[in-house]
Amino acid sequence: MNYRHIYHAGNFADVMKHALLIPLIRAMQRKEKPFLLLDTHAGIGHYNLQAGEAEKTGEWREGIGKILDNPPPALADYVALVRKLGLYPGSPAIAAALLRPQDRLVACELHPEDAATLKRTMRGHSNVAVHERDGYEALNAFLPPPERRALVLIDPPFERPDEFSTLAATLAAAWRKFPSGAFVVWYPIKHRAPVRAFFESLKLTPLRDAIALEFLRRPDTNPAALNGCGLLVINPPFGLQDEAAPILAACEAALGEPGCSAVVERLIDE
Repeated sequence: MNYRHIYHAGNFADVMKHALLIPLIRAMQRKEKPFLLLDTHAGIGHYNLQAGEAEKTGEWREGIGKILDNPPPALADYVALVRKLGLYPGSPAIAAALLRPQDRLVACELHPEDAATLKRTMRGHSNVAVHERDGYEALNAFLPPPERRALVLIDPPFERPDEFSTLAATLAAAWRKFPSGAFVVWYPIKHRAPVRAFFESLKLTPLRDAIALEFLRRPDTNPAALNGCGLLVINPPFGLQDEAAPILAACEAALGEPGCSAVVERLIDE
């Protein structure tokens, strides 16, 4: 409840996450059938990078600020959408801009003030519903959806020391309830041990067909710093690995420091 994304909006992790969210959504739209996009930790939708909170950390200057005027080709689509939407768009704003009339967004945000802001931001989008509720509980409440197709974005703040273990248990339960859904989980990389343990715990569940897309801005040797981040994708749409590789490479080239790296890895076979 203490986490406020305005301090981190537009940083390198947002660039990576949102640049990959665009092909994920478009992959779901290859079929005419509608789908639900469930965003479990949605935030406020748009962020003013000139606000005092954003300027206090200045993280956006090492993220979107580095590519806004001259984006690499693989990130040009993402940057064009950022420019079109104005204030830096969070995942619900990106989704709302890309969804077709038949698609539906359910955005959950637990923080009361942020949920109220998001509701105001999403006014005018008839296919968007905002719920002030716990995102993990939302997985049980909204799955399986009437559409029988879903892209589920799980992006917790990782404030709690047991976040990885909670995430693994909740994710396995959601998959058992809706095994055909595409689940996308953002995770931080400070040092490798917690991430490795998270992956190993998932391998002990019935989960199948999982890949990891990672961007390390710097080597993961300082556990006090956000050195990189990843997206765990369960039931990835066909061709996602090929689409993700140039996006991650562009993040590496434009945003990386010495020792940076990008990885596309299969964790669990189909």
